Amino acid sequence: MTTTVPGSAFRSNAIISAIGSYTPSRVLTNRDLESIVDTSDEWIVRVTGMRERHIAADNEYTSDMIFAAVRNMISRYPVKLDDVDYILVATSTPDTFFPSMAARVQAEFQIGPCGSADIQAACAGLTTAMQLANGLLLSGIFRKILVIGADALSKITDYTDRTTCVLFGDGAGALLMEASPDGQGDVLAAYAETDGTGGKHLYRSSLTDQIGGHPITANGKIVQNGREVYRWATGKVSESIQRFMADNGFASEHIDWFIPHSANMRIIDLLCEKTGIPKERTLSSVEFNGNTSAASIMLALDEGVRNGSVKAGQKLLLYGFGGGLTQAGVIVNWSI
Repeated sequence: MTTTVPGSAFRSNAIISAIGSYTPSRVLTNRDLESIVDTSDEWIVRVTGMRERHIAADNEYTSDMIFAAVRNMISRYPVKLDDVDYILVATSTPDTFFPSMAARVQAEFQIGPCGSADIQAACAGLTTAMQLANGLLLSGIFRKILVIGADALSKITDYTDRTTCVLFGDGAGALLMEASPDGQGDVLAAYAETDGTGGKHLYRSSLTDQIGGHPITANGKIVQNGREVYRWATGKVSESIQRFMADNGFASEHIDWFIPHSANMRIIDLLCEKTGIPKERTLSSVEFNGNTSAASIMLALDEGVRNGSVKAGQKLLLYGFGGGLTQAGVIVNWSI
Protein backbone atom coordinates (compact mmCIF):
# COMPACT_ATOMS: atom_id res chain seq x y z
CA MET A 1 0.00 0.00 0.00
CA THR A 2 1.46 3.33 -1.03
CA THR A 3 0.26 6.35 0.91
CA THR A 4 0.80 8.66 -2.05
CA VAL A 5 0.10 8.17 -5.72
CA PRO A 6 0.66 10.51 -8.67
CA GLY A 7 -1.61 13.50 -8.34
CA SER A 8 -2.40 13.00 -4.65
CA ALA A 9 -1.34 15.42 -1.95
CA PHE A 10 0.72 13.73 0.75
CA ARG A 11 0.60 15.89 3.84
CA SER A 12 3.08 16.44 6.63
CA ASN A 13 3.58 19.13 9.23
CA ALA A 14 6.29 17.13 11.03
CA ILE A 15 9.78 18.52 11.39
CA ILE A 16 12.67 16.53 12.84
CA SER A 17 14.42 18.64 15.44
CA ALA A 18 16.94 16.34 17.19
CA ILE A 19 18.57 12.92 16.97
CA GLY A 20 20.62 10.69 19.27
CA SER A 21 21.94 7.15 19.44
CA TYR A 22 23.65 4.62 21.66
CA THR A 23 25.46 1.30 21.35
CA PRO A 24 26.76 -0.80 24.27
CA SER A 25 30.47 -0.77 25.07
CA ARG A 26 30.91 -4.54 24.85
CA VAL A 27 31.98 -5.66 21.37
CA LEU A 28 31.57 -9.12 19.85
CA THR A 29 33.96 -9.59 16.92
CA ASN A 30 33.98 -12.22 14.20
CA ARG A 31 37.05 -13.71 15.86
CA ASP A 32 35.07 -14.04 19.08
CA LEU A 33 32.34 -15.90 17.21
CA GLU A 34 34.91 -18.33 15.82
CA SER A 35 35.33 -19.64 19.37
CA ILE A 36 31.57 -20.03 19.85
CA VAL A 37 30.35 -21.72 16.66
CA ASP A 38 31.78 -23.24 13.50
CA THR A 39 32.38 -20.08 11.48
CA SER A 40 35.19 -17.80 10.35
CA ASP A 41 35.90 -14.12 10.05
CA GLU A 42 36.45 -14.50 6.30
CA TRP A 43 33.07 -16.22 5.79
CA ILE A 44 31.13 -13.71 7.91
CA VAL A 45 32.64 -10.70 6.12
CA ARG A 46 32.11 -12.23 2.68
CA VAL A 47 28.51 -13.27 3.31
CA THR A 48 27.26 -10.44 5.55
CA GLY A 49 29.76 -7.57 5.49
CA MET A 50 29.83 -7.63 9.30
CA ARG A 51 33.03 -7.39 11.33
CA GLU A 52 31.72 -6.75 14.83
CA ARG A 53 28.59 -5.98 16.75
CA HIS A 54 27.86 -4.24 20.08
CA ILE A 55 26.34 -6.46 22.74
CA ALA A 56 24.44 -5.33 25.82
CA ALA A 57 25.94 -6.23 29.18
CA ASP A 58 24.26 -9.00 31.15
CA ASN A 59 22.46 -6.43 33.29
CA GLU A 60 21.80 -3.99 30.42
CA TYR A 61 18.44 -4.09 28.67
CA THR A 62 16.48 -2.33 25.94
CA SER A 63 15.24 0.33 28.34
CA ASP A 64 18.81 1.17 29.40
CA MET A 65 19.86 1.65 25.78
CA ILE A 66 16.79 3.78 25.09
CA PHE A 67 17.54 6.05 28.04
CA ALA A 68 21.15 6.43 26.88
CA ALA A 69 20.08 7.31 23.32
CA VAL A 70 17.64 9.95 24.56
CA ARG A 71 20.30 11.43 26.85
CA ASN A 72 22.69 11.53 23.91
CA MET A 73 20.08 13.44 21.91
CA ILE A 74 19.36 16.08 24.54
CA SER A 75 23.09 16.57 25.19
CA ARG A 76 23.62 17.53 21.54
CA TYR A 77 20.56 19.65 20.71
CA PRO A 78 18.84 22.56 22.47
CA VAL A 79 15.61 20.66 23.01
CA LYS A 80 13.57 19.78 26.06
CA LEU A 81 11.31 16.86 26.81
CA ASP A 82 8.86 18.24 29.36
CA ASP A 83 6.39 19.23 26.63
CA VAL A 84 6.54 15.94 24.71
CA ASP A 85 2.95 14.81 24.35
CA TYR A 86 3.45 11.36 22.82
CA ILE A 87 6.16 8.69 23.02
CA LEU A 88 6.51 5.92 20.43
CA VAL A 89 9.03 3.12 20.91
CA ALA A 90 9.69 0.61 18.15
CA THR A 91 11.14 -2.59 19.60
CA SER A 92 10.88 -6.36 19.39
CA THR A 93 12.78 -6.85 22.66
CA PRO A 94 10.98 -4.93 25.42
CA ASP A 95 12.20 -5.58 28.96
CA THR A 96 8.56 -6.28 29.76
CA PHE A 97 5.52 -6.51 27.52
CA PHE A 98 3.84 -4.20 30.01
CA PRO A 99 4.60 -1.68 31.24
CA SER A 100 5.64 -0.58 27.76
CA MET A 101 9.08 0.82 27.05
CA ALA A 102 7.37 4.08 26.12
CA ALA A 103 5.87 4.26 29.61
CA ARG A 104 9.32 3.59 31.05
CA VAL A 105 10.67 6.54 29.05
CA GLN A 106 7.93 8.78 30.42
CA ALA A 107 8.88 7.84 33.97
CA GLU A 108 12.66 8.04 33.47
CA PHE A 109 12.57 11.57 32.05
CA GLN A 110 9.66 12.75 34.19
CA ILE A 111 7.67 13.82 31.15
CA GLY A 112 4.26 15.25 31.96
CA PRO A 113 0.93 13.74 30.93
CA CYS A 114 1.39 12.24 27.48
CA GLY A 115 0.38 9.36 25.27
CA SER A 116 2.66 6.37 24.92
CA ALA A 117 2.83 3.14 22.97
CA ASP A 118 5.27 0.46 21.88
CA ILE A 119 5.26 -0.62 18.23
CA GLN A 120 6.21 -4.11 17.11
CA ALA A 121 7.10 -3.98 13.42
CA ALA A 122 10.51 -5.68 13.69
CA CYS A 123 13.11 -4.14 11.38
CA ALA A 124 10.53 -1.78 9.90
CA GLY A 125 9.73 -0.43 13.35
CA LEU A 126 11.53 2.91 13.17
CA THR A 127 10.02 3.99 9.86
CA THR A 128 6.61 2.71 10.95
CA ALA A 129 6.87 4.85 14.08
CA MET A 130 7.82 7.88 11.99
CA GLN A 131 4.74 7.37 9.81
CA LEU A 132 2.51 7.12 12.87
CA ALA A 133 4.10 10.19 14.43
CA ASN A 134 3.46 12.14 11.25
CA GLY A 135 -0.22 11.19 11.38
CA LEU A 136 -0.55 12.07 15.06
CA LEU A 137 0.99 15.48 14.44
CA LEU A 138 -1.30 16.09 11.47
CA SER A 139 -4.30 15.37 13.69
CA GLY A 140 -3.56 18.58 15.54
CA ILE A 141 -4.04 16.88 18.88
CA PHE A 142 -0.30 16.37 19.45
CA ARG A 143 2.58 18.78 18.90
CA LYS A 144 5.78 16.99 19.92
CA ILE A 145 6.54 13.28 19.65
CA LEU A 146 9.58 11.35 20.85
CA VAL A 147 10.28 8.50 18.41
CA ILE A 148 12.64 5.69 19.41
CA GLY A 149 13.94 2.54 17.72
CA ALA A 150 15.78 0.05 19.94
CA ASP A 151 16.53 -3.63 20.17
CA ALA A 152 18.63 -5.92 22.35
CA LEU A 153 18.73 -8.81 19.91
CA SER A 154 21.60 -10.52 21.73
CA LYS A 155 19.07 -11.39 24.44
CA ILE A 156 17.05 -13.49 22.00
CA THR A 157 19.82 -14.86 19.77
CA ASP A 158 20.56 -18.58 19.72
CA TYR A 159 24.35 -18.72 19.92
CA THR A 160 24.34 -22.37 18.90
CA ASP A 161 22.81 -21.51 15.52
CA ARG A 162 25.70 -20.50 13.25
CA THR A 163 23.32 -19.18 10.57
CA THR A 164 21.82 -16.49 12.81
CA CYS A 165 24.15 -15.80 15.74
CA VAL A 166 26.68 -13.98 13.54
CA LEU A 167 24.08 -11.46 12.44
CA PHE A 168 22.67 -9.63 15.42
CA GLY A 169 23.72 -6.78 17.68
CA ASP A 170 22.21 -4.25 20.06
CA GLY A 171 21.57 -0.51 19.91
CA ALA A 172 19.10 2.36 20.17
CA GLY A 173 18.29 5.64 18.48
CA ALA A 174 15.95 8.51 19.23
CA LEU A 175 14.59 11.52 17.40
CA LEU A 176 12.10 14.30 18.04
CA MET A 177 9.31 15.04 15.59
CA GLU A 178 7.47 18.31 16.13
CA ALA A 179 4.60 20.13 14.47
CA SER A 180 5.95 22.82 12.16
CA PRO A 181 4.85 26.40 12.95
CA ASP A 182 4.22 27.06 9.24
CA GLY A 183 2.59 23.71 8.53
CA GLN A 184 5.37 22.56 6.18
CA GLY A 185 6.84 19.23 7.20
CA ASP A 186 10.04 17.28 6.59
CA VAL A 187 8.27 14.04 5.67
CA LEU A 188 7.73 14.11 1.90
CA ALA A 189 6.28 10.65 1.26
CA ALA A 190 5.56 7.35 2.99
CA TYR A 191 5.03 3.72 2.03
CA ALA A 192 3.93 0.58 3.87
CA GLU A 193 3.39 -3.02 2.80
CA THR A 194 2.87 -6.35 4.55
CA ASP A 195 2.94 -9.97 3.44
CA GLY A 196 1.88 -11.97 6.48
CA THR A 197 2.12 -15.25 4.58
CA GLY A 198 5.91 -14.96 4.91
CA GLY A 199 5.86 -14.65 8.68
CA LYS A 200 6.94 -18.25 9.13
CA HIS A 201 10.31 -17.43 7.55
CA LEU A 202 11.42 -15.01 10.31
CA TYR A 203 10.00 -15.16 13.81
CA ARG A 204 10.47 -15.35 17.54
CA SER A 205 7.96 -17.36 19.53
CA SER A 206 7.58 -18.55 23.09
CA LEU A 207 3.81 -19.05 23.41
CA THR A 208 2.89 -21.11 20.35
CA ASP A 209 4.36 -23.81 18.15
CA GLN A 210 2.67 -22.77 14.91
CA ILE A 211 2.07 -19.78 12.64
CA GLY A 212 -1.05 -20.14 10.55
CA GLY A 213 -0.87 -23.90 10.84
CA HIS A 214 2.83 -24.01 9.96
CA PRO A 215 4.87 -25.68 12.74
CA ILE A 216 7.64 -23.51 14.23
CA THR A 217 10.30 -23.70 16.92
CA ALA A 218 8.93 -22.16 20.13
CA ASN A 219 12.18 -21.49 21.97
CA GLY A 220 11.94 -17.74 22.48
CA LYS A 221 14.88 -17.14 20.14
CA ILE A 222 15.14 -15.66 16.64
CA VAL A 223 14.55 -18.26 13.93
CA GLN A 224 15.16 -17.36 10.30
CA ASN A 225 14.93 -19.07 6.95
CA GLY A 226 17.79 -17.06 5.51
CA ARG A 227 17.26 -18.14 1.92
CA GLU A 228 13.59 -17.12 1.86
CA VAL A 229 14.19 -13.82 3.65
CA TYR A 230 17.04 -13.01 1.27
CA ARG A 231 14.84 -13.80 -1.74
CA TRP A 232 12.07 -11.55 -0.43
CA ALA A 233 14.40 -8.68 0.49
CA THR A 234 16.26 -8.61 -2.81
CA GLY A 235 13.15 -9.25 -4.90
CA LYS A 236 9.91 -7.91 -3.46
CA VAL A 237 11.50 -5.21 -1.30
CA SER A 238 13.56 -3.82 -4.16
CA GLU A 239 10.44 -3.71 -6.37
CA SER A 240 8.51 -1.90 -3.65
CA ILE A 241 11.24 0.72 -3.18
CA GLN A 242 11.25 1.42 -6.91
CA ARG A 243 7.46 1.74 -6.95
CA PHE A 244 7.51 3.97 -3.87
CA MET A 245 9.93 6.40 -5.48
CA ALA A 246 8.19 6.38 -8.86
CA ASP A 247 4.70 6.88 -7.43
CA ASN A 248 5.93 9.94 -5.58
CA GLY A 249 7.91 11.49 -8.42
CA PHE A 250 11.37 10.56 -7.14
CA ALA A 251 14.16 9.08 -9.23
CA SER A 252 17.40 7.72 -7.83
CA GLU A 253 19.20 10.99 -8.61
CA HIS A 254 16.78 12.87 -6.34
CA ILE A 255 17.87 10.86 -3.29
CA ASP A 256 20.97 12.23 -1.56
CA TRP A 257 21.19 9.35 0.93
CA PHE A 258 19.58 5.93 0.91
CA ILE A 259 19.44 4.52 4.45
CA PRO A 260 17.95 1.01 4.40
CA HIS A 261 17.64 -1.36 7.29
CA SER A 262 21.10 -2.86 7.83
CA ALA A 263 20.19 -6.52 7.40
CA ASN A 264 23.46 -7.46 5.73
CA MET A 265 25.72 -5.93 3.10
CA ARG A 266 24.84 -8.36 0.32
CA ILE A 267 21.18 -7.35 0.56
CA ILE A 268 22.08 -3.65 0.65
CA ASP A 269 24.34 -4.03 -2.40
CA LEU A 270 21.54 -5.69 -4.38
CA LEU A 271 18.99 -3.08 -3.28
CA CYS A 272 21.34 -0.38 -4.58
CA GLU A 273 21.86 -2.22 -7.85
CA LYS A 274 18.15 -2.76 -8.47
CA THR A 275 16.95 0.70 -7.38
CA GLY A 276 19.73 2.55 -9.19
CA ILE A 277 20.87 4.36 -6.05
CA PRO A 278 24.68 4.25 -5.98
CA LYS A 279 26.30 2.48 -3.06
CA GLU A 280 28.33 5.65 -2.55
CA ARG A 281 25.09 7.40 -1.55
CA THR A 282 24.01 4.66 0.84
CA LEU A 283 24.52 4.66 4.60
CA SER A 284 24.48 1.51 6.72
CA SER A 285 25.42 0.47 10.23
CA VAL A 286 26.04 -3.16 9.35
CA GLU A 287 29.85 -3.40 9.38
CA PHE A 288 30.46 -2.50 13.02
CA ASN A 289 27.00 -3.00 14.53
CA GLY A 290 25.52 -6.00 12.74
CA ASN A 291 21.76 -6.22 12.33
CA THR A 292 20.17 -4.18 15.13
CA SER A 293 16.58 -4.39 13.84
CA ALA A 294 14.59 -1.25 14.78
CA ALA A 295 17.80 0.59 15.70
CA SER A 296 19.75 -0.02 12.50
CA ILE A 297 18.47 2.91 10.42
CA MET A 298 18.92 5.30 13.34
CA LEU A 299 22.50 4.18 13.95
CA ALA A 300 23.41 4.68 10.29
CA LEU A 301 21.60 8.03 10.08
CA ASP A 302 23.16 9.40 13.24
CA GLU A 303 26.64 8.35 12.18
CA GLY A 304 26.06 10.25 8.95
CA VAL A 305 24.91 13.30 10.88
CA ARG A 306 27.88 13.21 13.26
CA ASN A 307 30.51 12.77 10.54
CA GLY A 308 29.00 15.54 8.40
CA SER A 309 27.78 13.36 5.52
CA VAL A 310 24.11 14.13 6.15
CA LYS A 311 23.43 17.84 5.75
CA ALA A 312 20.40 20.09 5.99
CA GLY A 313 18.44 20.26 2.77
CA GLN A 314 19.29 16.74 1.63
CA LYS A 315 16.66 14.19 0.67
CA LEU A 316 16.88 10.91 2.60
CA LEU A 317 15.14 7.64 1.82
CA LEU A 318 14.75 5.63 5.03
CA TYR A 319 13.47 2.11 4.42
CA GLY A 320 12.85 -0.68 6.90
CA PHE A 321 11.99 -4.28 6.13
CA GLY A 322 11.85 -7.48 8.15
CA GLY A 323 9.74 -9.78 10.29
CA GLY A 324 6.08 -9.81 9.42
CA LEU A 325 7.03 -9.75 6.64
CA THR A 326 6.75 -5.97 6.72
CA GLN A 327 8.11 -2.97 4.84
CA ALA A 328 7.87 0.73 5.69
CA GLY A 329 9.63 3.70 4.14
CA VAL A 330 9.72 7.47 4.37
CA ILE A 331 11.38 10.11 2.27
CA VAL A 332 12.39 13.10 4.36
CA ASN A 333 13.93 16.47 3.80
CA TRP A 334 16.68 16.63 6.43
CA SER A 335 16.57 20.02 8.15
CA ILE A 336 18.96 19.92 11.12
